Amino acid sequence: MYRFLLTRQWLILALIALVLIPTMVELGFWQLHRHEHKVAQNALITRNLKAKPVPVAGLTSPGHVVPRADYWRAVTATGTYDEKHEVVVRRRTAIDGSIGVHVLIPFDLKGGGTVMINRGWVPSAADQHAFPDVPAVPKGEVTVTGRLKADETTGASGIKDISDLPDRQVMLINSAQQAKLLSRPVLGGYIEQTGPEPKGDSPELIEAPDDSSIGPHMAYAVQWWLFAAGVPVGYVVLARREKRDRLAAAAEAAEQADAAEPEPAKA
Repeated sequence: MYRFLLTRQWLILALIALVLIPTMVELGFWQLHRHEHKVAQNALITRNLKAKPVPVAGLTSPGHVVPRADYWRAVTATGTYDEKHEVVVRRRTAIDGSIGVHVLIPFDLKGGGTVMINRGWVPSAADQHAFPDVPAVPKGEVTVTGRLKADETTGASGIKDISDLPDRQVMLINSAQQAKLLSRPVLGGYIEQTGPEPKGDSPELIEAPDDSSIGPHMAYAVQWWLFAAGVPVGYVVLARREKRDRLAAAAEAAEQADAAEPEPAKA
């Protein structure tokens, strides 16, 4: 009754089903892992943003790679801005989506050491080769608060580093790169400034990372698993329908054969 399942067409269909099921299951687990990663990241962001600020020199040092556990950690730094060596980071986005630059400045710590501070976003100059209009920094000793971030790399950020940029312009925020430009040691990572707030709201301070959205990954995981469960169900439905159609065709053929059979001659 189900011998048609051994035909070439149905064997190919069965093979496709056997490939689709584990593929869809694996895609579901991939989305589940993305969901778990997002949940863990949100918890890390929340914990580090709410933590009591600590001096940045207690978490990093020259050449130090900021571990994931310290991303977005609330930190403080007391010292003076080195406005002479301020640079801008190209192709950065404002809160409203406008493209401009981030203002990156060395900050000489009281007691020794230098850390890079991302002051925030300003519009690019009309001429891409010119240095944009950047508000001056406070003079003298100040205390800055912010979020500790890891150095940017092309591999992690996807941003291509370009070496032949105009003077005082860079593509990445990278402490090792800045240490070479400054010819002095720089603490690993950088501070994303949150305070003091600039006068006139420029540079525009960078928004805190979102720690509430978990995205649609769990819903996608469930969808993939439902698709995987639906494949064998669909195969069975198609097979039963094929069986029904074949039986109906056989019955119709039998009726036509009976109708075409000559009636026996009368005596």
